[in-house]
Amino acid sequence: MPRLARARVGASARGPEAGQPPRGPPPPAPAPVAAAERVLRWGIFEIDGRSCDVVLSDRALRWRPIRPERPAAPAAGNSKYGFLSKEEFIELKDLFSVKLKWRRFAKQQKGGTLLGITLFVCIKKEPNKLKDYTLNLNNSSEDHCASWVRDLKKILIGFSNRPKFLKVLINPQSHKKEATYIYYEHVDPLLKLAKIKTDVTITEYEGHALSLLKECELQEFDGIICVGGDGFASEVAHGLLLRAQMDAGKDTNYIPTPVRTPVPLGIIPAGSTNVLAHSLYGITHIVTATLHIIMGHMQPVDVCTFSSTGKFLRFGFSAMFGFGGRTLALAEKHHWMLPNQRKDFAIIKALASLKPEDCEISFLPAKVSQDFQEASRNEYRSTESDFNNQWQKIQGHFLNISIMTIPCCSMSPGGLAANARLNNGSMALIIARNSSRSEFVKHLKKYGSFKNQFNFPAVETYIVAEVKIQPRNDSEYDTENIEFHGASNENNYPWNVDGDLMEVSSEVHIKVHPQLIKLYGGCFEEMNDYK
Repeated sequence: MPRLARARVGASARGPEAGQPPRGPPPPAPAPVAAAERVLRWGIFEIDGRSCDVVLSDRALRWRPIRPERPAAPAAGNSKYGFLSKEEFIELKDLFSVKLKWRRFAKQQKGGTLLGITLFVCIKKEPNKLKDYTLNLNNSSEDHCASWVRDLKKILIGFSNRPKFLKVLINPQSHKKEATYIYYEHVDPLLKLAKIKTDVTITEYEGHALSLLKECELQEFDGIICVGGDGFASEVAHGLLLRAQMDAGKDTNYIPTPVRTPVPLGIIPAGSTNVLAHSLYGITHIVTATLHIIMGHMQPVDVCTFSSTGKFLRFGFSAMFGFGGRTLALAEKHHWMLPNQRKDFAIIKALASLKPEDCEISFLPAKVSQDFQEASRNEYRSTESDFNNQWQKIQGHFLNISIMTIPCCSMSPGGLAANARLNNGSMALIIARNSSRSEFVKHLKKYGSFKNQFNFPAVETYIVAEVKIQPRNDSEYDTENIEFHGASNENNYPWNVDGDLMEVSSEVHIKVHPQLIKLYGGCFEEMNDYK
């Protein structure tokens, strides 16, 4: 993390004329620079009310305050000027904008009194949370400040991984219908500050984003941004990946080996749960998500394909069958309720009518590293060595089945699949066998804990590469009167795929594909190591 000056930066315009040292004895040597850095510029600015010696290198901006010394105690090597011992610096990789700072009258657009330069920096304030910080370098010389701004802008242009032009998709119906406000109030100002151009579309109906991505000239954009909840983010990710298959000439009805999408995706959390954004950033914070996009932080992420009877259904990051699918189906039928009320109602209703599904589960253990096996040993009961990489089969009655390539850590501090990783080529398979309602509720409540989330006799966990789930219609449990099926879909089973409802009547085959899409965001594991 970069070390920074104190947050309150002085706004005084006083400073050495034309950025030069004061007349009299020679100034002290510039602040020391690491041998590997190349010095680009040196000057004097006022920072936080103190005159500072400032050095710009190709890696960092460093400054150290200058102060007059008493004649009786001169600084070593100089009779009048000396340094305070503390040096401050920012790394240029954390800089995202720079501009001249002016004092202007109200409604004055140009001109005014030059105060100096303002730097806009991305900093980490606490685990996973990013914040934009301003540093003012005060100096009244226009030539001096303009030359510094030119050099700093050249450095910013040199960060080729940062986006210059983004396609923005907004779902105005997400959560409390706040997505449009969130974008224009919190996201757009930061994008404009970073000089990022945008092409904004506010979607008008469900599936609009998918239709647009099939036809859009994606090569014009450096990235796609979606503003909404989990269902909308999943729709946009699916659309991007589907478009990549179309561009590669793939048959989208059958995709055994999908190709990677060349365009990265950024997710601005504006939904009710924001599980995908939370898994990606480690926090549901709009400014954090925006700064990851601005800074060009990207990482590849695993994606699953869902297919049935050999036909491709969709791409996704996580899925739930049984209780999780029923709960979402109930919530979708009561969209007239407020989001939080709808969620609570659906959970209570699904628990009241809790019934297991009679299923056959087949899975292929994943090839995972020894380090990951050791880290997961207490939570996940099987590894590749346990089954010799052979398909395994489980039959029985199950209350809930979860398949996750991501931690899903919005509703749980450790994640619904705490040991899942974003890009290790595996999925977490979590099976809750039939048990009493009270035991199942205890299991659900345990998700609020960091440890022993799956420490229940009826819960089994596995690390897998593929899963097949086949509901068996000859179940002794009557499901025809359960509300979520509906008259026209009584043979369908509801699935919760990334917060989006998918209904399928037969076997579903889920397969993980490593690093299929790039998402804007930092490494979640590294961010959790922040102290």
